Order: sequence, then structure tokens, then C-alpha cells
Amino acid sequence: MSCCADGSTSRATATTQAPADRAQWLAARKALLEREKELTRARDAVTRERQALPMLTVDTDYTFIAPGGRRLSLLDLFEGRRQLITYHFMGSLEGYGWCPICSFWVDNIGHLAHLHARDTTLVVVSPEPPAETEQFVKRMGWTVPFVSCHGTTFYEDFHVRLDDDDPEPEMPGVSTFLREGDVVRYAYSTYRRGSDLLNNTYNYLDLTPLGRQEDHLEDKMDWVRHHDDYEEMVIGS
Repeated sequence: MSCCADGSTSRATATTQAPADRAQWLAARKALLEREKELTRARDAVTRERQALPMLTVDTDYTFIAPGGRRLSLLDLFEGRRQLITYHFMGSLEGYGWCPICSFWVDNIGHLAHLHARDTTLVVVSPEPPAETEQFVKRMGWTVPFVSCHGTTFYEDFHVRLDDDDPEPEMPGVSTFLREGDVVRYAYSTYRRGSDLLNNTYNYLDLTPLGRQEDHLEDKMDWVRHHDDYEEMVIGS
């Protein structure tokens, strides 16, 4: 058994695969490769459909606050590039403070130079006030751009914040926009597990025999902490 981040000793599901010889392994691997190729082709087809979705014109004048109190419009967030991706950070959660799940996703954002080379800007949007947002970003050591949309309807308009009666009134998510001159078009949003592909920690774990090691948890992501809150994991205890 191994100690979880919360101090519990619930163990992830152990591997049950029987040992194999080289020929058995190779046959199984080749069979799986065909399934992986099918999945890749299906994902490529869905990507093309996503890119062909009709777009909406954004006509609301949102004001975002960047570090240092700079006031920015949605158009400003593009930084002159054609495309904009916004990651919607959830607000503070009771008992957790800043959302550890969203923090997990932000930790998995890579070097932005590669997106910039494809004429695309990525910005993380926070619903919390600017000062609190800036303080938390500094604590986490993030360099990805953050802005606050506090006091605007940005989250409601893009269905990140739902009705207060909903059991989960806010959702983590991603939205994409296209700039045509000074006109902003809204293209796409995805929420919750729709952004799984953006989390490389999960993608790497999915390649391993033990996988995400969440099957024993009632709340699958209950193990996730802010990256400076993990206790040392005791392996083999």
C-alpha cells in the first residue's frame, strides 16, 4: 500500500496482467496499436468538425484586469495574434481556497512560444479580484499570463458559472476565439473532462500500467493538491 497525499493508505488498483513472453507481448502490443490508430483517426475527424463549427460575434465590452492594474479588453488579450485561448480558472472553493484542480491544469501548460509560433495566445482568466489573483499566481510561481474578470459577466456568458442552485455552480473550462481585424469571434468551449487532453500529467499516467490510480477514490480527483501542498509520498508502505 502507499500513502495518499491526504495521509490515507488506500491503494490504487494493482496490476493483474500475467507475465508474458516476448511473442505474446508483441502480439498484444500490435493488436492495441491498431486500436490506437483507430482512436487517432477518430480524434482527427472530431478535430476537423470542431474547427468547422460556426462562430458567434462577441459584442460585449469586457474589461479584464492584468497584473499591475492594467485594464484590458478581450481584443487586447490576443496581443495582436489571430487566435486566443482562455483557460477558465474556477473561483475559491470552500475548504480548498483556490481550486487545486484548475491549478493542476495550469501546472501542465507548456512553454507559450510554441503557441505563439502558431499565431495563438493563451491567457488564464480568474473570477477572483485582481489583487488576490496576482498574489496566488506569485505563490504558485506561474509565468503564464493571468487576468481577472471579476465584476464582469464573462463567466456567465461563456457558461463557466451556472445557476447558484446547480451542485457545481462553476466549471473549469477552455474557450477559443478568432480575431478578424478588430472583430472577435467566439468559436468553442469545453468543460470538465473535455479538457482532459490538455493535462499532460494525466496523459503520461495513462501510458503506465497503474494509470491514474483513482479507481479507489469516491471523488476521483480527491488526491490532487496545489503543487506546494503535497506531502512526501511513501512508496511501498
